[in-house]
Amino acid sequence: METKKEGFFAKLKRGLAKTRDNVFAELFGMAPNERIDDEFFDELEEALIIADVGVNTTEKIIERLRDELKQEKIKTKSEARESLKRIIADLMRADDELFNEGEGAVILIVGVNGVGKTTSIGKLAKYYKECGKKPMLAAGDTFRAAAAEQLTVWAERVDVPIVKHGEGADPAAVVFDAIASYKAKGRDMLICDTAGRLHNKKNLMSELSKIRRVIDRELPNAKCEVLLVIDATTGQNAIAQAKAFGESVGLTGIIVTKLDGTAKGGVAIAVKEELGIPVRFIGVGEGADDMHPFDAEQFADAII
Repeated sequence: METKKEGFFAKLKRGLAKTRDNVFAELFGMAPNERIDDEFFDELEEALIIADVGVNTTEKIIERLRDELKQEKIKTKSEARESLKRIIADLMRADDELFNEGEGAVILIVGVNGVGKTTSIGKLAKYYKECGKKPMLAAGDTFRAAAAEQLTVWAERVDVPIVKHGEGADPAAVVFDAIASYKAKGRDMLICDTAGRLHNKKNLMSELSKIRRVIDRELPNAKCEVLLVIDATTGQNAIAQAKAFGESVGLTGIIVTKLDGTAKGGVAIAVKEELGIPVRFIGVGEGADDMHPFDAEQFADAII
């Protein structure tokens, strides 16, 4: 019987099929026992850049691969493919766990418009509830019409409580009230939605800082994770988004959505390598179960 993790890995492989089949298939699929030459490295460099891994990260990967192939006396493409997967997995692996068992936790979800923040929150609530946590939602997006209603639909579907105010309310006030309710109800996880904002709008970014200050003041002993949702189809613009949000509110992780809709899934590698921000969750579909904690080995295997 297929486990949930195995089922998600199959979805991930299908989701990254465009990247794998359109970009890497010809390089590794044809004549896998063919010996490696300089042309192989040129083609690999081109493939990584096409997959949106980025120039700087591509150069590092190529350099590490050259060194490893030399040290291990690897000669064929099929062996090089396994080495490349290990290198990518090493680059993508987070240095720490998202949360420790038994501690209170706050997740602040940020990002530009249209990346799927509200949907991601619903999926996170479902995931953590199934893990035994007691999530609660804060509808901090008070600008977009029907944002709170959309989040309420998810709250009802997942059967978790939600705190919301009227449209145009102060988002920090929503989070403040949500924290009070979180304490009163004995919850152990608060997931906060925020309005989508362009990463170059300073007044909106400062609003995020205000929300973060409220969380730090009212829940000083809870670990606060700030997760940026990025759309995999965005490409290298995701790097600029991550830099700007990181400077404003201090990112601790990334959620990559829409990996099933792009041939450029490599942008997740670039964000981790260039900014040191780990990918925490990935989404490969619209279903409630289509988000899963990031696994570096699974990702490397699916993309290459």
